[in-house]
Amino acid sequence: MPDYEHHSGTRPAAWREGITEGKDSLFTDRSQRDPGTEYRTLTYEVTDRIARITFNRPERGNAITADTPIELAAAVERADLDPRVHVMVLSGRGKGFCGGYDLSIFAENSADPETGQTSTEGTVLDPMVQARNHNPWGTWDPMVDYAMMSRFNRGFASLLHANKPTVAKLHGFAIAGGTDIALYADQIICADDTKIGYPPTRVWGIPAAGMWAHRLGDQRAKRLLFTGDCLTGKQAEEWGLAVEAPPADQLDERTEALLERISRMPINQLVMAKLALNSVLLAQGVANSAMISTVFDGVSRHTREGYAFQLRSATVGFREAVRERDEPNGDWKRAQFEARDATEPKVES
Repeated sequence: MPDYEHHSGTRPAAWREGITEGKDSLFTDRSQRDPGTEYRTLTYEVTDRIARITFNRPERGNAITADTPIELAAAVERADLDPRVHVMVLSGRGKGFCGGYDLSIFAENSADPETGQTSTEGTVLDPMVQARNHNPWGTWDPMVDYAMMSRFNRGFASLLHANKPTVAKLHGFAIAGGTDIALYADQIICADDTKIGYPPTRVWGIPAAGMWAHRLGDQRAKRLLFTGDCLTGKQAEEWGLAVEAPPADQLDERTEALLERISRMPINQLVMAKLALNSVLLAQGVANSAMISTVFDGVSRHTREGYAFQLRSATVGFREAVRERDEPNGDWKRAQFEARDATEPKVES
């Protein structure tokens, strides 16, 4: 007769146990060796069944650099492989989630390309190569541009393609490239006053991730991208982009409640549910949307209007060019810049 002494069916509600618990676990007697990796753009920790990935460049609005997609994908994979982790949450330190791309990215490592996490000198990610490819008087190679931007997308899309559920916790602002990241998460929860949108569609940008229509539907996505307007967190909840939008002072509490509920589920149930539901997004053409949007994002930076914005930024400053772009739409806030140090690197907005 089989020995059922240690069978999980002999214990009450054993399905709530973690995958590493019980003598009948596949992981019995197997040690866990977390790599303990440190990152330049984010932090990583596991508490209970939750992996917490936190953007950690608050002095620059958690702006995206060449390291960001590489490190985000590595952290997501780290959580995906950890049998303790049931769910991941991505958030940002400081005043907001992510303010988009650090627009000093093309020059940031030009004098010392070894200062990044991984040397990019002589590759399509080399800041000098990309700066030359953005010369208004030069010849633009769209596939060098695509090779760069598609790698950002691949890193951000790790949130969608991870086996386990991912939650984006937004506060303050999730703007431009910051939305490319957030919209790849399985669930978005945000403070009701969060600013969410892609103003660069007014000039010099198309959302490279291509996720807006998949998350909001055709008409509402077009309403935002035809105008560059932003949503508040409360509107994001009303439009179905966010699952919840509590007041800012309740965001932590409500996020933890959501994470706790998800983390109760067995990992295999979570993975199966996500794979089944992701099959719908994949059938809708998520990969094609990203490819087309990434190409058009490059095109938008190399049009007559795109070059005009680029040169205007170079001559009068990025903040003034953004003011000229956004003020007619009623969403320019001079105070948001006046409080910042004048030497702070520009971020997409």
